[in-house]
Formats: sequence, structure tokens, C-alpha cells
Amino acid sequence: MLEGLHYQNAYVCDDLEAGIDLFRGRGLKKEPIIISVDQEVMTPAGPKRQKSRICFIWIGDLQYELIESEIDEVGLYANCLSNGGPLRFHHVCFRIEDWADFRSRVDGQEFPIAMERGGTQDGDLKFLYLDARKVFGHYLEYTWMPNRTWQQIKSM
Repeated sequence: MLEGLHYQNAYVCDDLEAGIDLFRGRGLKKEPIIISVDQEVMTPAGPKRQKSRICFIWIGDLQYELIESEIDEVGLYANCLSNGGPLRFHHVCFRIEDWADFRSRVDGQEFPIAMERGGTQDGDLKFLYLDARKVFGHYLEYTWMPNRTWQQIKSM
């Protein structure tokens, strides 16, 4: 299942500020904002807590997401093996236009859901991660958001 607009590559790092430093002088034009995210997500084993510090760096039309995990009850970020460097590639992200249509097809495809957060209202961000490591070596994240949220993300 590969569809939607690929707009993001994401990396796990142990030190978010050190990760950001690696982008200075390599295309980073605007100082990124660090965001704390503390949320409950659904997993095949039930609800779990994910708490992270993240930032988004745009270079051209590609967003780099850096993730410093603080609480990882899902184990989604802890299983990202070291490559010997400060940044460990974790997933690619696609923006989906029609979430209901996309979501209706997820259970019929080959990759298991690792975690999911459906918005509480139609205007909320929705996302899910598919575990595609056996085929691609990484997770696939899919997001849906209203256009106003997309514009906010693009301006970060």
C-alpha cells in the first residue's frame, strides 16, 4: 500500500538539538520549532502512550521529521536500530486526501497496523503507521488533515 503525497522522511534521534545541528549548513534556512507531543494511540494490543519531542525541517518540498522519544509504550521508536550515527531512519509519511476511503482498504492489505490515532472530530489530524519493515525496511505513515492544518505544517 503506497499512495498519497510523499512529503516526509522521519528519523529517530537520542538528542533532538544535536539532530537539528546536523541540518545547519545543509539546507536548513529557518530555525525549526520543537514541539512536545503526549498522546494516546491505538495499537493491536490496545491503547498505549507515546510522548516525544519532535521538530519539522522543510528543505524544498520534503519535510524531515526528527523524533526524540521520551515514552514509547508502543515500542515503535525503540526498535529503530542504530546505524552508528546520531540519526536513525524510521519512516516515510504520505498525506491522504480521502481518509474514509483509505481507511476502508487498510485491513485488506498486507502490512499490519503498528499504531493509529483517529481524530475526535472531522477537523482533527488522523494518522496510522503500517509496519512495512519486512518489505521496505521501515514503517509507512499515512496522515489526513484539513487544508488549514496542512498549511500550518508547511509554514513550520
